[in-house]
Order: sequence, then structure tokens, then C-alpha cells
Amino acid sequence: MEEIIVENDIVKLRPVQMSDIEAIANAANDERIWEHMSVTLLTQEAVENYIENAIQEREKGISYMFVVIEKKTDNIVGCTSFLDISFPHKRLEIGATWYNPTVWRSAINTNCKFLLFQYCFEVLNLNRIQIKTGHENYRSQKAIERIGAIKEGVLRNHMIRKEGTIRHTIMYSVIVEDWEKLKTRFIDGLLK
Repeated sequence: MEEIIVENDIVKLRPVQMSDIEAIANAANDERIWEHMSVTLLTQEAVENYIENAIQEREKGISYMFVVIEKKTDNIVGCTSFLDISFPHKRLEIGATWYNPTVWRSAINTNCKFLLFQYCFEVLNLNRIQIKTGHENYRSQKAIERIGAIKEGVLRNHMIRKEGTIRHTIMYSVIVEDWEKLKTRFIDGLLK
């Protein structure tokens, strides 16, 4: 996949790179972020491994991780990724998304999702974007529903969390037929 950079007045998303270690470590240094995530980035070593793995997966076409840069501060405030990429089936997943709590409940996530949806539907010409989250991650479920994704169901006993407990996964999607209506809502500011 070619280099992808998308941005507006609120956020800029660009591919993660090794020079982002310090900025990601700073943004990731809050235990609250990692409660529902499959990784924990509270050490320099964990951040280095995270970025190295993301770059290797990008080179293999497995996934594509972006850093999320808040435009008003020019700081990295989180990461998000394209996962489960299937161009033959014209679909992918947006996931592994995390943000520093300073931007929770701000316009950052909404603007990221708008830019990624727009790129997926208007540049990549995809038919489906899926988003999933854990059954106990209510904050994430509300955020996903707020941007207009449709809840499709629950994948029971889908994953084992890092602490060994079972996670049911809530599956959401946005399909190409939804895009024009959602795009209008985004542009009209109903979701900001």
C-alpha cells in the first residue's frame, strides 16, 4: 500500500515511523488507555516493539498503522490502524485505536473516522469498513455508535484478553451504501 496521509483542520494521520517512539511513549503514558486494549505501551521497550511490528506488518500488507496528530498542538495523541485488509473483497477494519485521555470526548476521534471513511470509500473504493470492540468497553461502543456505525452483533468468546479473561466482541460496520448519508452528517457537524 502506498503512503497514506489524510488531514483536515483538526487532525493529521500519517504512517507510524521509528522516529515516533518518544512522542508515542508520551501519548501512551496513561494506564487508563490500556484497560481494554490487547497491548500496553507503558515502557520504552513496549513502544519500540509496537512500532517495529507495525512497520513490518505495513511492509507485508497485513495492516497499516497511523499516528494521530492533533493539529492545534502538533502532538501525537494516539494511533489507529487499517486491519484485516482484503482488497479482493473490498473491505477492511479500522481498529487498534487508542488516544491519550486529554482528547477523549473531543472532536479527534470523529475527525479521524471521517478522514479514514472518506479515504476508504472514495479513494480505495471499498464496500465495507468494520469496527469492533470489547463487550465491556462501553466508552468505545458509544463512540462507534456516535459516528454512525451499525451494530451487527456479538462474536461470543471471541478473544482472550492479555490478563487471561474472555472477551466477547461487538461488531459494527459502515458500508458504501451508508457513506453519503454519513458524510453529510459529518460535514454538517452533527457528529463533532
